[in-house]
Parts: sequence; structure tokens; C-alpha cells
Amino acid sequence: MDLGLDGRVYVVTGGTRGLGFATARELAADGARVVVSGRDEASVDAAVAGLGGSERASGVAADNADPATPDRLVAAAVERFGRFDGLLVSVGGPPAGPVTAIGDEQWRDAFESVFLGAVRLARTAARRLGEGGVIGFVLSGSVYEPIGGLAVSNGLRPGLAGVAKTLADELGPRGVRVVGLLPGRVDTDRVRELDAQRGDDPALVRDRAGAAIPLRRYGTPQEFGRAAAFLLSPAASYVTGTTLTVDGGARRSF
Repeated sequence: MDLGLDGRVYVVTGGTRGLGFATARELAADGARVVVSGRDEASVDAAVAGLGGSERASGVAADNADPATPDRLVAAAVERFGRFDGLLVSVGGPPAGPVTAIGDEQWRDAFESVFLGAVRLARTAARRLGEGGVIGFVLSGSVYEPIGGLAVSNGLRPGLAGVAKTLADELGPRGVRVVGLLPGRVDTDRVRELDAQRGDDPALVRDRAGAAIPLRRYGTPQEFGRAAAFLLSPAASYVTGTTLTVDGGARRSF
């Protein structure tokens, strides 16, 4: 199936690694141009090279918590590739730990990056996108039920899902879509770090967690990236205001 991505231009934050990079790679492989962001200049340069070089990708070293970042990223897309068709907001996971162990400063920092930074990015994109544009949010299964040891994510992600749903209502009359993705246990550096923090042998943690998933394994970043690329593409032109769970069937509710 042709996703209709050829020539379209997307901004992907957190696009230098993990789920953001996996999505950018699938978009570029199907003909899109991408602008990826990350905090480190060297990782941005490496990601651009991995996405096919300057013909396919451009990179910006930027922090989602910086209020100037949204305008910088959209401007980079328009200046480099001449248009702006969509945004995927992906950020690194906030600090792990229980509610009682996370201090005020960690909560504030996570709020600025995970929540307010995402809202700023979406708000800026909403002003610049025309009919057929799309805004995507990488969220978490914590939107539906808390995940043990991830208090900050449990607190912030559901609120961001509510913002996404509200924004879909606001932008729908203009033909701009808003979607969310809920990754489960996808084999990224972040998930491996969390597995290592659980105290047991990480391999045993992985085996036990994988056994609880109906497909009996962790997902691959490429599998997530393909799902995200579809949702961001014109092929999903009648999909908005909803979230897609990419977790191998781990969530038990409908």
C-alpha cells in the first residue's frame, strides 16, 4: 500500500534514538523528508546520516523544554525542505521511581519537557499546519493504567492524552488530525534501562515480561515505527482523536 508520504515533510522530536528515530527512519524510507531533534549535536548528526543524509533528513540540537524549540523546528523544516506537513512529539522517559521518592525539582523538570514542551510543540504546529496536516504524540500504556515504579509518567501521560483528544476536536474542522501512540515493551535503550533497575537479572526480567505478552516477546523499534508512519501518513486520513496501542496485546482492556 502506498502511504502517500513521498515529498511530505515531518518534524520528529527525540528523533535521534529509540522510538523517534525508528519512526523517522520509516517515514524517510517511504519517501518523506524529516527534521529530527535531540539534545546532543553529535547524536543529531549521527541520526541524519543514518536516515540517508541531507537529501532525506535535517537535524536540530534542541531541548523540548525550551520555549524557543517549536518555532526553531518548524522553521528548519520550511527552510530546508520548503514545507511542513506533520509533527511527532517523542521525548525521553521521565525519571523512574515511586511518588514518595520523586522530588519537586524532578517533577517540574519532567513537566516542562514531557507535558508543557509537548503542548508548546503541538500549539506551534497547529498554527502552521493546513488541511491534511497531522500531530502525533508518543504516549505510554500508563494512559490507561499506572505502571509500577513510573510515578511521573503515570501522572503526566494521561493528561497529555487528554490534551491530544481536545486538540483533535479543535483542529478537526480545519482538516488537521491529532493521534497518539501507546508503546508497550518495545526493545529500546529506555526499556532495557528500566528492566535493569528492577533488581533481578535483566534477562530474567525480560523473559518474565515477555511471557506475559500475548505475542510472547518484546516489540522492535521498527514495528513501532511502521505503525507510527502509517498514522502520520495520508493513508490514515480519517483517523483522528484516537490512540493506537502498540504492545503485542499486553493491555487487557478493549
